[in-house]
Amino acid sequence: MQFSPEHRQLADTVDRFVQHELNPYVPAWERAQQFPAREVFGKLAALGLLGLKYPPEYGGAGLDFSYSMVMAESLGACHCAGVPMAIGVHTDMCTPALARFGSDALRREFLAPSIAGERVGCLGVSEPGGGSDVAAIRTTARSHGDDYIINGSKMWITNGMQADWCCLLANTGDGPPHRNKSLLVVPLEAAGVTRSKIRKIGMDASDTAQLFFDDVRVPKRFRIGEEGMGFTMQMLQFQEERLWAAASTLKNLDRLIDLTIEYTRERQAFGKRILDNQVVHFRLAELRCEVEALRALTYRAVEQYVAGQDVTRLAAMAKLKCGRLSREVADACLQYWGGQGYTWDNPVSLAFRDGRLISIGGGADEVMLGIICKLEGTLPQGAH
Repeated sequence: MQFSPEHRQLADTVDRFVQHELNPYVPAWERAQQFPAREVFGKLAALGLLGLKYPPEYGGAGLDFSYSMVMAESLGACHCAGVPMAIGVHTDMCTPALARFGSDALRREFLAPSIAGERVGCLGVSEPGGGSDVAAIRTTARSHGDDYIINGSKMWITNGMQADWCCLLANTGDGPPHRNKSLLVVPLEAAGVTRSKIRKIGMDASDTAQLFFDDVRVPKRFRIGEEGMGFTMQMLQFQEERLWAAASTLKNLDRLIDLTIEYTRERQAFGKRILDNQVVHFRLAELRCEVEALRALTYRAVEQYVAGQDVTRLAAMAKLKCGRLSREVADACLQYWGGQGYTWDNPVSLAFRDGRLISIGGGADEVMLGIICKLEGTLPQGAH
């Protein structure tokens, strides 16, 4: 994929934003276990970065998805993964279905202020009973006149403590599990909504919540698209979510390798630099090759997606690879940092903690393998 001058200008803008508006504050946000989403999103909105791929009539830039990926990759230079993840949830996970299938009135009420940085969004799919098995969700939204009444709960919700609204997947009927679900916009100030913060082993700068819905009433006009099409819409959205995950890991992985080269060049053991050991510099070279291979895979998928092709297979591959490579790079680099790498505030130990989520969120590794096997025709007979 060839970058245009506009792509490079966007990358420079995001790079500067990360350097000046994010990285200086990461240590404080990590300690607070939350970053000020509304403040940060307001600054992103002022630069036109919250609606790159969305229509100009709602405040977006009207660009194609490749620009979102350039932004995702540049955000990966942030010194923690939690903040880029939270930004990606807002720009590329809770809003795509609304932008693509929502009514004009619904987009003006929720998409436009989200692009303007005035509202914070989140995505409600996973539940306490499971996350990757989307068809098995239990939250219901029962018809009651012109409203839906929602009962259930959602788990692992990024931005959940600060969000103003949720793109919620719920069962709106009793039919087959792939045809009985709808996506709803749910204002989180609505009566019957409560939140509980979840403490995680990583991604500390990003707040994560469990959301509870107890007879929450929303008007049917808050439904995104047709009733019963929520599962299909969510599956379409997953392609973008998985490519975002892959792109946003790239610069972070490069940074970890760079930091490790620098550290092992200075650190000595048994009379020579750690980096001078062949096992070390060969391993770092291998890891760099793996990052470049992931970059090529990711942007190949992006190029095809922008051209209107189905990239379910390539997106699953990129998501699988980025999760596994995040673990591999952080683990290998931490080893070469020795005891220093095992301290809490070390950049490699932070990446070690943050990166573990990538193989779980947005579809676990095993789900990605299942998708790939299905499309390769290698699943055992009778498997799904």
